[in-house]
Amino acid sequence: MRHFEGDMHEGDVFAINDPYAGGTHFSDVRLIRPIFADGKIIAFSQSNGHWSDVGGSVPGSFDVAAREMFREGLRITPVRLFDKRGLRKDVAHLIASNTRDPASIIGDIQAQAEATAVCEREILRLVNKYGRDTVETGLAAVQDYVERSARQRIAALPDGEWETVDYIDRDPAGGEGMIPIRIKMTIKGDRAIYDFTGSHPTIGSIYNSAFGATFSAVAAGMKTFFPDLPLNSGFYRCFDIIAPEGSIVDAKWPIAVTGFLMPFEKIMNSIYEMWSKLMPERALACAFNLEYLLTGGLDARSADKPIFMFYDWLPGGWGGRNGKDGSNVTTACFGTGLMSQPVEGQERANPILTTKCEILTDSSGPGKWRGGAGVEKVSRMLQAEKTVISYICDRERAVVWGIEGGLPSMPHGLTLQRAGGKPEERLGSIFSDVPIGEGDVFSRPTAGGGGFGDPLERDPRLVIEDIKDDYVSVARAAKDYGVVVQTIDAELCEYEVDKAATDALRARIRRERVAKVRLDPEIVAERYRSGALDTFDVIRQHAVILDWGTGALLPESTRQFREGFERRSVANWATN
Repeated sequence: MRHFEGDMHEGDVFAINDPYAGGTHFSDVRLIRPIFADGKIIAFSQSNGHWSDVGGSVPGSFDVAAREMFREGLRITPVRLFDKRGLRKDVAHLIASNTRDPASIIGDIQAQAEATAVCEREILRLVNKYGRDTVETGLAAVQDYVERSARQRIAALPDGEWETVDYIDRDPAGGEGMIPIRIKMTIKGDRAIYDFTGSHPTIGSIYNSAFGATFSAVAAGMKTFFPDLPLNSGFYRCFDIIAPEGSIVDAKWPIAVTGFLMPFEKIMNSIYEMWSKLMPERALACAFNLEYLLTGGLDARSADKPIFMFYDWLPGGWGGRNGKDGSNVTTACFGTGLMSQPVEGQERANPILTTKCEILTDSSGPGKWRGGAGVEKVSRMLQAEKTVISYICDRERAVVWGIEGGLPSMPHGLTLQRAGGKPEERLGSIFSDVPIGEGDVFSRPTAGGGGFGDPLERDPRLVIEDIKDDYVSVARAAKDYGVVVQTIDAELCEYEVDKAATDALRARIRRERVAKVRLDPEIVAERYRSGALDTFDVIRQHAVILDWGTGALLPESTRQFREGFERRSVANWATN
């Protein structure tokens, strides 16, 4: 534990939420308990909870306009929360009183303390059975085994360098254009080196990453390609990171970093892309981006109008793989252990009714192996007062991409339909503290994963199965896959491929598609505004990025997106 001075004793439990030590949210508070055996600390047990809204400037603590950590929440350096006499109520109540829902926070503290106690009990059980020396020797041996195994596998790979770039959508405090995260991976002997030189400086929002989060993202992305190895510090010994100080991947205090998961996921997907070249049998296209929705106010369903905090995230699609479609409706690469929350529980605790939550047709990135499918969730505000909504997400402009000729998915972004029949508003993928009222309806999709391989090479029989499962529409089967499908009886899932028409359409798409990708973006934008093109056409056929609310062209974002599209998709297409 960093920044703690003083002795530790049995029974102590410390609260901490220092993101510069490990990359956690300021609103994520962990409890850490030192575990003693024979009077010596042999391990630490910890539990991570989400004490939402710890002193934040907006409900949920996600203020996307925050430039410094002082607007993100209460910074809790290591502080003794439990000692041998039990809970230190003065400290606990100090923390809880800096939230909008102190009673729930006290409950969270007690639950986390019990979780750390379970870990302590199990470690001490092993110590009592085998002795402290044996347990410590075993723990060290497991770490050494992982290091040795990882190094052997890296050494068996060819030395070389691989480079890529992925983007954060924007700097809300800056001009138009996506924010690059550049990575060069070098394999040299039995080590991997990740160099982030050339990545953008920190930006004027919470979408910055401290070094601890960047380190975690590298480890998580690389570990995906070593699925059979345990994850411990032995794995960390086989790679190095070069991160320019003051860049978006090495933010220094007091830069805001609550939204670190946005660069985190870009780093993970970039590492997927580079390792897919090294291990093509495990190749994986880009996954959707995790999103957080936070709505808070007064629950007017009860006479006392208690504060409510609706904290929601959705699953989406993972990238297509070499020889297999991507996983459908799966939690994001950041925190794959998180499951979607049941709407029944949400509705009981919050004045929000879910009116729709279903797999989103055509959200999968097309490919020889398509990406997994995303979802769409629609919610309506019930009786509530003084309610605001915040949303943090990304890939509204840096749209989920395919590899080896695969196509992108679709943009993220939230839309709001005000009560009373007012025009629908597109709020996009990053905003905070927007007032909403009773009867307002908000909806958001999650993208599917990017496609793997040329979609014109997908077996038409698989396209038919996707249509039956509502993953792909008949119309986009033709546009994206060049498969012409005749509907016999949709209710009975009876469809038929027109082979001659499919062969002709695929040949025409091969002849024309490169020119479409290079068509003047202004022409594409005008066709979108006129209704001649939809969002999927703009992204998948023309690689153009627009303001999806107004249809205005974003020229710099388009240039950046097309650069990646040419490299990941066009360069791998056959033209005849």
